[in-house]
Amino acid sequence: MITVQRKKTVSVDVGGVTIGGSAPVIVQSMTNTDTADVGSTVDQVRLLADAGSELVRVTVNNDASARAVPEITSRLRDAGYATPIVGDFHYNGHILLKKYPDAADALAKLRINPGNVGTKHRDANFTQIIEVALEHHKPVRIGVNWGSLDQRLLTELMDANAVASAPKDAKEVLLDAMVESALRSAELAEEIGLGHDRIVISTKVSTVRDLIAVYRMLAARCEYPLHVGLTEAGLGAKGIVATTAGLSPILLDGIGDTIRVSLTPRPGGDRAEEVRIAQQVLQSLGIRHFEAQVTACPGCGRTTSTFFQEMAEDITDYIREMMPEWRRDYPGVEEMDVAVMGCVVNGPGESKHANIGISLPGTFEEPKAPVYIDGRHSTTLKGDGLVDEFKQILSDYVKRTYAPSVGAGASGEA
Repeated sequence: MITVQRKKTVSVDVGGVTIGGSAPVIVQSMTNTDTADVGSTVDQVRLLADAGSELVRVTVNNDASARAVPEITSRLRDAGYATPIVGDFHYNGHILLKKYPDAADALAKLRINPGNVGTKHRDANFTQIIEVALEHHKPVRIGVNWGSLDQRLLTELMDANAVASAPKDAKEVLLDAMVESALRSAELAEEIGLGHDRIVISTKVSTVRDLIAVYRMLAARCEYPLHVGLTEAGLGAKGIVATTAGLSPILLDGIGDTIRVSLTPRPGGDRAEEVRIAQQVLQSLGIRHFEAQVTACPGCGRTTSTFFQEMAEDITDYIREMMPEWRRDYPGVEEMDVAVMGCVVNGPGESKHANIGISLPGTFEEPKAPVYIDGRHSTTLKGDGLVDEFKQILSDYVKRTYAPSVGAGASGEA
């Protein structure tokens, strides 16, 4: 496997979670509840954290939401959740943070959009937020978004480009303005007194090629840790595919210290889906491992029975159900690959590539299913109990292969 050489960035501590430096790429998410509704927000933070979100951002947009923040973090601590909570501020953040110091104290990081911290007094308002961050010892994310870019800066760069000997097209100038906005804001924050190691930067756009371009530009000009994500990615398959297409080249370039998948959820949909997709992007690229993976073929005319599809789903669900226990007791199990294949064409070969695999018989093939462990044929299964037998083989493999952590399986007897 090709090793991804991470770009060197400084380390920023966010409530005990390190972003940048030698830390792994961190998965984060954002609630979509009314933050003032403490119960709903706490429940959703727990949902996201249980799915694997390592940071969770909440909107702080009015007095009620600012007042709610300390209660939210308190309830989470009482429930055993140490997940850092990030406050998302726009327009009136300088007012809310001054008015509600307990909220500033409860948050692990402050997210500022330099394009909308105030219209007439943008730098003064930005300064007030940085002063609050200093007072409460909080890091900040300077989050530039092309939907709310500082229009004065954009006009300045457009005017300069108009008289340049080799003018750029308008899109290039827009991306330049985003990078410039982020870096000028970071420079101002440091001038006010915020440490170089207290700043995270993002420059989010909603189109894939522009996302790749702007982050390559930004990474070439700074060593701040970068938060990466395709903003307003959209619904369903479109959002998932666009996000994956945008994040993958950036991450393979070694750029990005924390990511978020900004999916539009379906009404009543599972908010934690964005966390699982972010994890899957990182795992598919070989950058991080979160749970054992199941490889399964797509099916063809050789597999007219749905049995192998049902088994692939069953084994995937079984692994997901067992992962909390396995992860606790058998470190390294997250890197395990399991293959559930549907016929003789690629089944045996693919099964040999996996740590453990089964090649089911296709239509009209001999009704037997060879099992391969670490590239070698181990046994052959037949009959109605095949799925349960394979689960037992899988469980035995995990216990045998991945060294138990200290205390695993202890009875607790005196």
